[in-house]
Amino acid sequence: MLITLLFTTFVTVFLAEMGDKTQLTTITLSSSTNKPVAVFIGSSLALILATLLGALAGDSIANLIPDFILKLISGIVFLIIGISILAQNKNEITKDN
Repeated sequence: MLITLLFTTFVTVFLAEMGDKTQLTTITLSSSTNKPVAVFIGSSLALILATLLGALAGDSIANLIPDFILKLISGIVFLIIGISILAQNKNEITKDN
C-alpha cells in the first residue's frame, strides 16, 4: 500500500510539474547562466522544500486561514516575483546596451 501511494504521488507530481512555470523557469535560468548543475541542485532543493512544507501543512492551514485569503496571498507573491524578474531583466537589457 505504501508503494502504491509513493508511485501515485510521484506520477501525479511529475505530470503536474511537466511544462509548468517551475520547469520553464529552470530552463530559462539554465540557459542564461550556463550552469545547469547549479540550477538543477537549486531547483531540486526548492521543490523538495516546497513539497515538504505542503506535506507538513496539509489541510490544517486551510482550517486556520480562509481559502480566499490563501489565494490572495499566493497571487500577491506571484505578482511580486514577476515584477522583480521583469525589473531584473530590464536592468540587464539596459546594461547590455
